[in-house]
Amino acid sequence: MPGHHYAERFSEEERARLRPYVSNLDGPVFALRGLPQVTCAALFARYSRSPKSLRRLLLDEFLGGGAVEAAPEEVGRARASDLFGRVLAEYGDDSVAQLGGVHLACEQVSQPLAKAIEWGRLAAYLEQSTRYIPYTDRRDGRYRYVADADLLSSPLGAEYARAMDALFDAYCALLPELRAHLDATLPAEADGTARGRAVRALALDLMRGLLPVGTVSNVGVFASPQAFEQLVLRLRAHSLPEAQRYAELIDAELQKVIPEFLTRLDRPDRGGVWVEYLRDTAQDLEREAADLAPEAEWSPDGVTLVDWDADGEDRVLAAALFPYARVSEERLLAAVRPLSPERRAELFEAATGARRNRRHRPGRGFEHCTYTFEVVSDYGAFRDLQRHRMLTVQWQQLTPSLGYEVPAEVEAAGLAAGWRDATRGAEEAYRAIANDHPVQAQYTLTLAHRIRYLVKLNAREAMHMIELRTSPQGHPSYRRICQEMHRLIDQVAGHHLVAGAMRFTGAEDVHLPRYAAEAARVGAAD
Repeated sequence: MPGHHYAERFSEEERARLRPYVSNLDGPVFALRGLPQVTCAALFARYSRSPKSLRRLLLDEFLGGGAVEAAPEEVGRARASDLFGRVLAEYGDDSVAQLGGVHLACEQVSQPLAKAIEWGRLAAYLEQSTRYIPYTDRRDGRYRYVADADLLSSPLGAEYARAMDALFDAYCALLPELRAHLDATLPAEADGTARGRAVRALALDLMRGLLPVGTVSNVGVFASPQAFEQLVLRLRAHSLPEAQRYAELIDAELQKVIPEFLTRLDRPDRGGVWVEYLRDTAQDLEREAADLAPEAEWSPDGVTLVDWDADGEDRVLAAALFPYARVSEERLLAAVRPLSPERRAELFEAATGARRNRRHRPGRGFEHCTYTFEVVSDYGAFRDLQRHRMLTVQWQQLTPSLGYEVPAEVEAAGLAAGWRDATRGAEEAYRAIANDHPVQAQYTLTLAHRIRYLVKLNAREAMHMIELRTSPQGHPSYRRICQEMHRLIDQVAGHHLVAGAMRFTGAEDVHLPRYAAEAARVGAAD
């Protein structure tokens, strides 16, 4: 082993006590295992303020004489609870709440609630796909849409159920017909079972637009206690009653596994005023928006580049050079600005590096150039792009005012009339429900309905998102959005070097590459 490391000495009895909880007893790098999350976090919190090694702290302050016999979920818990009672609740040292992690399943959540859950950046999310799972089954006699108690118990409950059932009925009826049409018209990119599965995947891809926004999904979350605390506060302040109910469900389950981290949530002077702040701010801004711009504005499907850094490419080069230089950023900018186009291209090539695939992304110098896009797209594309956690995304409430689009393949299959009939009934239900339940009314609209949103991102994240979301496997609606973002960066912002660095941007037609890629994928899996 290269290098020399001090090997701390432990007695045989100490080694026996440590062995169940560390991945090795001697090396300078080791992992903790078999300890409660709260104990791990408290141990690291003490680590930052003690001259002792982590193993020694574990022995001296958390294990105690009888730790080997303790139940796994209780090892070090009393000491951890005492520590967090002082550090987190009394002193407000939030950093210690970043040292644990919990996997949480949130099931049967609507699409708007899924977006509210996934708003936080510092967490990992996995959402059930509407692209590979057919929503044709009934559970307890009901299709898979949110059973909002307030709405269903109101005089409009029957109207809501009729509209939702009609959308799912149309989805179930049109799906096999669309699949048969695709099977008859698509080229033979794969044979036998593989081709059938590829056609099925494409049919689900296209038909997802008919699913209502109230379709329920499953969301998995892995996050730190700090991120979960923020999640509960956000959901408590949310205007959607479903979100408020889930806030309490999430809190109740987290209290079972990390109660020491959540002592502020239910305190009126901490969590209570925090929720009031979030709720009051949102309500005030809603009133101001209604006063300043009361009329709904129609916009076509599309992407507009509304703001960008005019000198963004200069800033990328200066920031890329900065860690390797011995001068200020101002000096580097002054050196970069007068360079010839050829020399600038050489420097950009050096900053970008020899990228062999889209996962080879250049350094943080690319984060010094930003773009803001306003997008109007179908809700399905929005929900996919919103999950990119490095973006700043703000969106408006879904209404029927921006309309919806029927996929060209559905039109070609002669199925558009059934799609439109079901959607017309959903929009009528929306208008009936919106007066008394304005937030829940959006459940009745579909993933094909358009929504307006802002996306702000830096050039490094733009590279990641655009290359990922224009791959042949991508859904056609968000492929178009990201292809247009790439064009605007190149042609409107004039950032030809940034756009050129995105070497793995897909530019093919949208459906046949998707089908071919899916056929190849399922063929390889067979």
